[in-house]
Amino acid sequence: MTFERTAPFNTLPLLPPNDSKIYDKEVLLLLAKAHRSLGKLEGISRKLPNPLMLVNTISLQEAKTSSEIENIFTTGDELYKAISTTDSLISPAAKEVLRYREALWTGIDHIQKQGSIDLNAIIRIYQNIKQTQTGIRSAHSNVRIIKEGKSITSGEVVYTPPKGDDILIILLNNLLSFLNNDKEFNLDPLLKMAIGHYQFEAIHPFPDGNGRTGRILNTLLMMNKGLLSHPILYLSKYIINHKDSYYYYLNGVSSRGDWKRWLLYMLTAVDDTANYTVMKIEEITQQFDATRAHIEKHIPKLDFAVTEAIFTQPYIKAIHLLSEKIKSRNTARKYLDQLCNIQVLELRHIGNENVYINHDLVRILEET
Repeated sequence: MTFERTAPFNTLPLLPPNDSKIYDKEVLLLLAKAHRSLGKLEGISRKLPNPLMLVNTISLQEAKTSSEIENIFTTGDELYKAISTTDSLISPAAKEVLRYREALWTGIDHIQKQGSIDLNAIIRIYQNIKQTQTGIRSAHSNVRIIKEGKSITSGEVVYTPPKGDDILIILLNNLLSFLNNDKEFNLDPLLKMAIGHYQFEAIHPFPDGNGRTGRILNTLLMMNKGLLSHPILYLSKYIINHKDSYYYYLNGVSSRGDWKRWLLYMLTAVDDTANYTVMKIEEITQQFDATRAHIEKHIPKLDFAVTEAIFTQPYIKAIHLLSEKIKSRNTARKYLDQLCNIQVLELRHIGNENVYINHDLVRILEET
């Protein structure tokens, strides 16, 4: 393998890695630890009365954090407004974050129907993120990865991905075969996820949006391999907190073939994130139980589904409560106003709309 950061990496090796030394004792011990933490997360998530209590809120935080890695910033308040108000009130950054969440659900829907991750799914995810009809970058596209920041080396080329239509298709087909074919490539799914994430970012198949697309693929693969029943583990928070290491270990595989350090980084990310998410689930469920007891004391006849609904996203409108039991907005609005009266929610007027805020849920989601 020859690597020159300013030249297209057309010698990027096919998967799997041929270095058996990367699966040493240190990697295997951390792999077992990551699996235990992931199993604990999956177990506690099954105890939730309504999985949407977690899926909606955590996927929204993931969309925000993953976009921050790409220097797309929005506040939690702005983002919660965006999912509850009309399009004209949404900032460009918030719209881009919401497109990430839409892309995630597009990918989940695809793998649930197809049973595997294919090239069409990857392209659709990218197209959702970037709001484009284009696909794999063309051979004439001179894509390079430039060092960011204000250091003396800022602006330098740190990586140039493979270039050429045939090369990209060969590499992507190999990646997809590696991820999907467990008979030919019999490898632990977390190792597949880590190895596959490097390979996808190294291929860099799109002009832009590769990081966000690749992070969605991590979640899809864990769901597809049965490690998660719902999309509740996202690595973006860990990556942004250890961003320099992320890029250093990615580059280490490309330049030095250092797979071991990359695998240790990714397995640590899984272990750390799983434990963090367990903590968040416990906080949300404890607050849910406390809020439910408060509501039952003051509004004993309120439908339990209303209490669940106000924990599915921090900002909620009357339309979000409509169901077979609650068929009119006036009824839904009455229930939400009652919750304001007992200080469970706060009514805020945003534009011409009434939005109800669950400040306890906001607090839990915003705490680091």
